[in-house]
Amino acid sequence: MQNTKNAMRIAPSLLSANFARLGEEVAAVIEAGADLIHFDVMDNHYVPNLTIGPLVCEAIKPYATVPIDVHLMVKPVDALVPMFAQAGASIISFHPEASEHIDRTIRLIRDSGCKAGLVLNPATPLAVLDHVLEQLDLVLLMSVNPGFGGQSFIEGVLPKIEAVRRRIDTSGRDIWLEVDGGVKPDNAARIGAAGADTLVAGSAVFNGGRYREAIGAIRAQALQGRESMEGHPA
Repeated sequence: MQNTKNAMRIAPSLLSANFARLGEEVAAVIEAGADLIHFDVMDNHYVPNLTIGPLVCEAIKPYATVPIDVHLMVKPVDALVPMFAQAGASIISFHPEASEHIDRTIRLIRDSGCKAGLVLNPATPLAVLDHVLEQLDLVLLMSVNPGFGGQSFIEGVLPKIEAVRRRIDTSGRDIWLEVDGGVKPDNAARIGAAGADTLVAGSAVFNGGRYREAIGAIRAQALQGRESMEGHPA
């Protein structure tokens, strides 16, 4: 990944898009300023919901002129990694609870030609990063419990974002810090101030129909929060 220290990336989640015209939705949010397309995969096993698979990823790939950010909420995970890599994923993230061997899954993602991300649920301890952070391109922190769109942001995740930001900065590596769940303009400043640089937003982007306005508002608030944090170091 390019060093984008000063970037604030917005990744609209297709979970909230109109599935009857998914290709058009992808093209529309990219035209409106999306930096990534967030692609949620749920298996009705690891999480209590069932969504979309590699064939849908392959179908939207021609419309996606930005990276497809695949979030695997599935267990087991390894068999699906090469399938999504072949379908056009640029980034593949998974939950440590879904892998028998976290290091092996990370290597599988990299060997498949994708960037590797690890996803931590609100109650997943940060100790899981102790031995794998150096291998990751992205850490995704869930700010809701995974399984459904439209949930409310869990405020208790903010200190966790700050703690992961410190770990990433100490590593000296260009690792993205992504936050997913209940993100909207009203809380984007706090999320940005905590240290996130990539925000997933589903209903906050798609539900109002004004994609450019929604993406711009989330980005502006997140950047304002970051600037406030940088102006008042701890």
